[in-house]
Amino acid sequence: MYSFGIFITGLVLKIVALFNTKIKLGVQGRANTFSTLKTNILSNDKTLWFHCASLGEYEQGLPVFSELRKKYSKHKIVLSFFSPSGYEIRKNAPFADVVVYLPLDSKANARTFLNIVNPELTVFVKYEIWPNFLNELKKRNLKAILISASFRKNQSFFKWYGKQTRKALFAFEHIFTQNEVSKTLLKDINYNNVTVSGDTRFDRVSNQLKQDNTLNFIEEFKNNNLCVVIGSSWPEDERLIINYINTYSNKNIKFIIAPHNIKSTQIEELKNNISKSSILFSKKENKALENYQVLILDTIGLLTKVYSYADIAYVGGALGTTGLHNTLEAAVFGVPIIIGNNHKKFPEAQSMIDNRGMISISNQEELNKALNLFITNQALRTEFGTNNFKFIEKNKGAIIQILDFLRI
Repeated sequence: MYSFGIFITGLVLKIVALFNTKIKLGVQGRANTFSTLKTNILSNDKTLWFHCASLGEYEQGLPVFSELRKKYSKHKIVLSFFSPSGYEIRKNAPFADVVVYLPLDSKANARTFLNIVNPELTVFVKYEIWPNFLNELKKRNLKAILISASFRKNQSFFKWYGKQTRKALFAFEHIFTQNEVSKTLLKDINYNNVTVSGDTRFDRVSNQLKQDNTLNFIEEFKNNNLCVVIGSSWPEDERLIINYINTYSNKNIKFIIAPHNIKSTQIEELKNNISKSSILFSKKENKALENYQVLILDTIGLLTKVYSYADIAYVGGALGTTGLHNTLEAAVFGVPIIIGNNHKKFPEAQSMIDNRGMISISNQEELNKALNLFITNQALRTEFGTNNFKFIEKNKGAIIQILDFLRI
């Protein structure tokens, strides 16, 4: 039934690709995977295989990937993604020799992929469980681990009908979980090779403090004013934020908005809905940035550094159903954070709320109250921001446990 479902999924994706650009990228990319691998991998090459679903899992795996790159400098590294939102942004990942789309999880695809790659070590991230690929790895006695794993009891692995996906978990030689809940769930199905190492994202964001985060144009724009950074916002976030900017903010408060979607039509609509003076990143040259109140980042790749200039951060994705974006990127800079209320799948968010580092809102009134509270109370900003920084420091160290297990 599973293999038949994969076959049907392939057909459906090809049809949907005719009308959806993102799906089309994935379909076309998977069609080229085997030829790309054959071109870049020789039969006598030693290889490692890293797989991520999308960009978020890539960010979680990156600290481990980077260390393995250093230690296995003579191996070729194959990095695969399932989602275009991961592949298209990280297809030039510097540590990887080959970056490809993962083919659909059929038995034939799994055999062909592993015939070419034949990895000495495979690292999957978080909850990427593809039964046919994993069963083929186990059949060939190829070493595989799962890192930053996060499980919930309503997932198929732990249900009566989840025999096939549950079996796939046992292809991993070891699973490193983010929390005790995940470990307990694995123990309940008699999977015992498990370690609670925490979330590798804490290591990832901690490394950001060692980088040069200077952005001269942000310093010019901020001009020593209090600055609110809105990161990875979606339309449902922006509606509330725009209303606050237009109605409640004063000219001494600066706002930087980094939308998740930077399509020109949506960026233009966002800018047109803001009544205060605003400017796009792409139009900033030869402009006196200190004279603007709102800066819209119609580009990608800057947000992590921009958070270092924030006095308050709003992280998007949790007002709707798209999923909360990375709050740790802001927290590491000791910034108080505001998010939407749909964050049940993100345990770090609840931990920061409980730890008085974050506030969750669900409507305009609650957003206004939270922003006004932080804007007018410097002591509160300091308290929440400090709590977030300490939270990051307390939870980093997952990478040490993983690398120790691999004995490199």
